[in-house]
Amino acid sequence: MWEYTDKVQQHFLTPQNVGEIEKPSGTGNVGSLACGDALKLTLKIDANDIITDAKFKTFGCASAIASSSVLTEMVKGMPVDEAAKITNEDIALALGGLPKEKMHCSVMGREALEAAIADYRGLKLPMAEGEVVCECFGVTDVEIVRAIKESSLRSVEEITNFTKAGGGCGKCEEKLRKILQETVSGATPFTIPEMKPKRMTSLQKIKKIEEVLDREIRPGLKKDGGDIELVDVDGDFVIVSLRGACKSCHKSQTTIKEYVERKLRELVLDSLIVEEEN
Repeated sequence: MWEYTDKVQQHFLTPQNVGEIEKPSGTGNVGSLACGDALKLTLKIDANDIITDAKFKTFGCASAIASSSVLTEMVKGMPVDEAAKITNEDIALALGGLPKEKMHCSVMGREALEAAIADYRGLKLPMAEGEVVCECFGVTDVEIVRAIKESSLRSVEEITNFTKAGGGCGKCEEKLRKILQETVSGATPFTIPEMKPKRMTSLQKIKKIEEVLDREIRPGLKKDGGDIELVDVDGDFVIVSLRGACKSCHKSQTTIKEYVERKLRELVLDSLIVEEEN
């Protein structure tokens, strides 16, 4: 599983400033429930352009909640001009760091802050005018180019970590490669190996796991009065739940490790780790 710092755990378990300000000075809405992450940030700004209060509502993982929580603590008492300079790296640093696969959560926090400040100032963000490259998560070319330049990204996988683009169906991978090459070529020559095997996206991995469970594993368990259900896939960790006779069997862990995990490693990905739902 992901390794979280004490700060991340603290802000996840006891998030600060949860809620919504009535009659806010500025509101920032980013992400969407359909994409798996959504954040609403509301700010109260006084006559001297000082942020006097900040609250958030978010739908997402531990990193998304922690990033939103620490962001509200960071901006309270700040002049708007100073808050506008906060980067996603600043948010991650305030949490003592984030797993590379979760950096998009800090990016979402920064984008919500920018949107709230733009709303306060009556401005339109340039991000809204970009062309959507990743339809699964609604990520535009402007957002991708910005992430590449600001965080010195050098692979499609890193783009996914920072923006989520390419983490769904995978159809936009070639577009991402092209944007990456065009963006970095002006500064440093950069080539992407053509023969490198295409990585498996999250959705492709889940679909493949479900197919193997249905075709190779479930029939055998049903013969003994049992069954299995896929609960979650988090990176290389596959969480399953045994059903029927398998659930109460004293050899359930043997079934998980010697049968289910071995089959999934053989037919899906050799780095998968299967665990039973608590």
